[in-house]
Amino acid sequence: MADGDTVETALPEEWPDSPFPILALNRMGSFEWDLAAGRFHMDARAHEIFDLRPEEFDGTPEALSPRVPTEEGTRLDEAVTRAIKEGDENYGAYFRVRRRDGTLHWTHTQGYIRRDDDGHARRVFGIVRDATQELRESEARLEQAVEDEARRRQTDVVQTLTAALSAARTVRDVFRVLGEAHQRTPLGVSLVVLGMVQGDRVVLVTEEPQEAVPGTRITRLDEPYPMSEVVRTLSPRYIESPREFAVNYPLLWEQLVPLQITSAAYLPLIAEGKAVGAAGLLYSGRRGFTPQDRALLGALAGSLAQSLQRAMLYEQQMDLAQGLQQAMLPRTIPSVPGADIAVRYRSAAAGRDIGGDWYDLIPLPGGRVGAVIGDVQGHDTHAAAVMGQLRIVLRAYAAEGHTPGTVMARASVFLHELDTDRFATCLYAEVDPTTGVVKLVRAGHLDPILRGGDGACRRVPVEGGLPLGLSAEFGTLTYPVTTFELSTYQTLVLCTDGLVELPGDDLSVGVQDLMDDISRGPDDVRGLADALIERADRRGGDDDVALLLLRRRGPGRQRTGGQLRQQVVPGDPDALAETRHMIRAAVRAWGTVERADEIELAADELITNALMHTEGCATVTLRVILGPQRLLRIEVEDSSSALPHRRDPGPVGMSGRGLMLVDLLADSWGVEARGGGKCVWCEFVMTSPAAGDGPGAG
Repeated sequence: MADGDTVETALPEEWPDSPFPILALNRMGSFEWDLAAGRFHMDARAHEIFDLRPEEFDGTPEALSPRVPTEEGTRLDEAVTRAIKEGDENYGAYFRVRRRDGTLHWTHTQGYIRRDDDGHARRVFGIVRDATQELRESEARLEQAVEDEARRRQTDVVQTLTAALSAARTVRDVFRVLGEAHQRTPLGVSLVVLGMVQGDRVVLVTEEPQEAVPGTRITRLDEPYPMSEVVRTLSPRYIESPREFAVNYPLLWEQLVPLQITSAAYLPLIAEGKAVGAAGLLYSGRRGFTPQDRALLGALAGSLAQSLQRAMLYEQQMDLAQGLQQAMLPRTIPSVPGADIAVRYRSAAAGRDIGGDWYDLIPLPGGRVGAVIGDVQGHDTHAAAVMGQLRIVLRAYAAEGHTPGTVMARASVFLHELDTDRFATCLYAEVDPTTGVVKLVRAGHLDPILRGGDGACRRVPVEGGLPLGLSAEFGTLTYPVTTFELSTYQTLVLCTDGLVELPGDDLSVGVQDLMDDISRGPDDVRGLADALIERADRRGGDDDVALLLLRRRGPGRQRTGGQLRQQVVPGDPDALAETRHMIRAAVRAWGTVERADEIELAADELITNALMHTEGCATVTLRVILGPQRLLRIEVEDSSSALPHRRDPGPVGMSGRGLMLVDLLADSWGVEARGGGKCVWCEFVMTSPAAGDGPGAG
């Protein structure tokens, strides 16, 4: 057969109205389309589907156009044409049919293409069926699937929020977790408001500016606000439309209008049977809440309530712990003539798990000062309590005048005898700002760091001993003393390991990094201390940080009292003569000429007593004390711990007259225990004006 020939086909005489009984049973119609002849035959069921009477159909595809809208017919034609051109054996398509009453019904057709030996399409056999109900059910299933997916996502969000809330420490943390944008978006929330119950009021917790938060920062429980209402009634309040907002809460609605809020859920946060707060979730574009929505939000409210209660308890414990810690540390730091002091303490972000780090500055006789830095093992209130006791005994032993090694040894014995299994590291520095002499003792602690006037840093190696408590337990109470001179403008840096240690880092690397930062820091000790604490904040870490900086001042221009010091060795008459000459010259230079003989005689008696009744040398110090009265003070130190007492020698006694004479000549006198020795001193009021700063001034 030549191309282009038309083959006329006729339906068989026995062609039934429903050629396939199975189709009729399934309410499907059939058709046969002779492409060559342009004839289109449908069975009775197909006529019903197209809502065509037999007399209305002339057997051509065009006769279907009154029932098939143009856009649907175009789409159907494209599907058939594409299948024929691409050599497909079948095609399928959904399209709509307009029935007599004007309603549109979805219809599905499936066609099977028959070709001749040359591959040309000649006939199409197929079926049609009404798919309206099928698509309705499919749409319903799709809508349900969408709802299920949305609900699943919301459930995932609630679970994620619950997990995040479990790590929230403070009330601010709870709010930040709730308000994170990536958490809000899946819930469709436009604005989150969190309120805390404080007495008979609800206080909003938010980091948003005031104008961005509807309502007021503080509302009474009896005020007409939904957050107050849910706290008062312990029941959630779901506002499902703008009209409901406007009718029930007109004051609040005026502020919500610019935010385009359409609905809201206000949830009471209930813990242990009472409301600890309330959460407001405000939506834009959403209306209504299904039972599933309400159940989900109820679960969220439960997690929020637990987290909020936990955060409140945490903050209370943190306040208590920090208060205890601060109470254990010195309230004030005394000023030290000739030195600038700065102390800092930074608690780790670990709530009630406070540490036992401490610092202290102890005034000592003769213008010296004791600088202490230490760290008790552990991070709890027990560590803080032990720290407080250690700080007190260290201060007491140092103030008694014991040597640095003795102070550390006695503190170790004290800690060992406490009912505790804790030990402590400690560094004690006895500093004389006048001479710059520093005596260091270390008990398992970090070496101090010395910063020069040019900013260069180095560690001061201190031999040291075992930590306090351990040295007493193992019977190794010897603490070697390291002595060095702190030059003018040099800074001594004492710190705890929280400033240098991080988990996994090498300690030596941390110390070197610290020295680098100290070198680059400000020259003044307060600025440097602030910079080091900021450094600790940046590094983080779970340990406390205690810090003490002492910088020796330059002479400056201010007028200071003079000071002279001389050592007298037994059996050395020249040394004794030099000391008497030093005293005589200083008294005249400092403007106390009228009392020169009294001062020289009292000093001679104290020196003689020290050389006669003790073994070893005597150290004589003269200093001017500036205050309400200008005093000249004489100090004679020796190595004997036996304290002298004033007594009456009687008319013929040869002993005891020295202190009696000192008592008569001086305006005041006394004795101070100093570790393994003592210091006997006397003071004279200087009534004459000073002739100058005198020898040794500054």
